[in-house]
Amino acid sequence: MRWFVDGMNVIGTRPDGWWRDRHAAMARLVEQLERWVVATGEDVTVVFESKPRPPITSTVVEVAYAPKARANAADDEIVRRLRALDDVSQTRVVTSDHALADLAGAAGAAVVAASGFRAQLDAL
Repeated sequence: MRWFVDGMNVIGTRPDGWWRDRHAAMARLVEQLERWVVATGEDVTVVFESKPRPPITSTVVEVAYAPKARANAADDEIVRRLRALDDVSQTRVVTSDHALADLAGAAGAAVVAASGFRAQLDAL
């Protein structure tokens, strides 16, 4: 299964002070996704609105970002990536953004709520 994760949407599911250090929150999410990928064998791309500085890298999770930071930029990048796929039927999009969920569903991808997905990550 191919997964596209709306990174800041997942991070924002919990008001744990992540906004005080966005980079650290992004790095923590990537670490959780790495553990999840190792446990499940899934193919995951996490998409952020802007390029993390310093860069966040992973050998098992693709860390992607929108080419130009702005509101909903990660959503647009996820939609762009969905449209580039030959077969979207084996793809899931993690978000709680209704507009992105509607676009992903219309493209043929399954949509998973960010809060439910976050709970799966936390359970590891």
